[in-house]
Amino acid sequence: MRRPLSVVLALLATATLVACGGSDAKSGADAAPAVTSGGADLTGAGATFPNPLYTKWFDSYARTASVKINYQSIGSGGGIRQFTQGTVDFGASDGPMTDEQLREVGGPVLHVPTVLGAVVITYNLPSISAPLVFDAATIADIYLGKLTKWNDPRIAALNAGVKLPDVDIIVVHRSDGSGTSFVFTDYLGKVSAEWKTKVGVATSVAWPIGLGGKGNEGVTQQVKQTEGAIGYVELVYATENTLPVSRIKNASGAIVEPSLKAVSAAAASASMGPDSDFRVSITNAPGADAYPIASFTWLLVHPDKLSDDKGRKLKAFLDWMLTPEAQRMAADLQYAPLPVPLIETLQARLAKL
Repeated sequence: MRRPLSVVLALLATATLVACGGSDAKSGADAAPAVTSGGADLTGAGATFPNPLYTKWFDSYARTASVKINYQSIGSGGGIRQFTQGTVDFGASDGPMTDEQLREVGGPVLHVPTVLGAVVITYNLPSISAPLVFDAATIADIYLGKLTKWNDPRIAALNAGVKLPDVDIIVVHRSDGSGTSFVFTDYLGKVSAEWKTKVGVATSVAWPIGLGGKGNEGVTQQVKQTEGAIGYVELVYATENTLPVSRIKNASGAIVEPSLKAVSAAAASASMGPDSDFRVSITNAPGADAYPIASFTWLLVHPDKLSDDKGRKLKAFLDWMLTPEAQRMAADLQYAPLPVPLIETLQARLAKL
């Protein structure tokens, strides 16, 4: 029997606390215990962004192929670190590895896109019922600490007719190395020169202001329990916790809500040919229908290690992951399936490995 998503997310939150020792990591520390196999055929670690989907996939695949995959949702920074150290069979990240990180691996790395998702702006304002609207400059200045009240004239101008409360804005961000943070800061770095210069784009940054939360789960809980809070999380975490989700003015000036269609529209601008390394950013994408804080998420694999027993099992999972059956599961959890042309490109690449 398929578990309700609320039950899945509750289990994920518990698993994350266990995996991370139940304590918040300092920004940039990416501290996490080594992943143990626990009798699994394959081990992986990394991004919390796609964790609800990966949990569903790995459970379904175990019943389909009798291959047990142990995945720990420790954040993209921790996943990259453990993949680099060789303590897992694959990593997972919402932020592609940098050239410097790739050199540290000591061998080739293939970024395999799995699905697309939306990073959303959520908030805790009980008196507001309609979704708020933000633009790029406003979001950047809130996270720079330059806008501190919810009834600031700039926020009010974007939300005509909405009675905004005279309360402090409580900024919430990730405390761990995070692909979700990479996507969010990648967006801010494109729309705000001040952000790019003062803070930068990375899985971990020195946040100018705010409270930290471990994982998407931690940020969700911080926002949920703090009136006046604002945070960024993957869409499913906001919707399942009945938190409001803002609409955002995109690069074309259109106000767009996060949806599978809008995320897919953002991916339409991505160009990935047969020789691509699949490391591509789709934040602040052009197009009137494009949601501006969208991203692919990737599995990190060693293409030269797919011929031994574990490698063959991993490759078989990757092949299954690209099937219509697996990609349909993504939409059930508010992730956008990969575009068909990209699936065909990935299938051709994997066939040669």
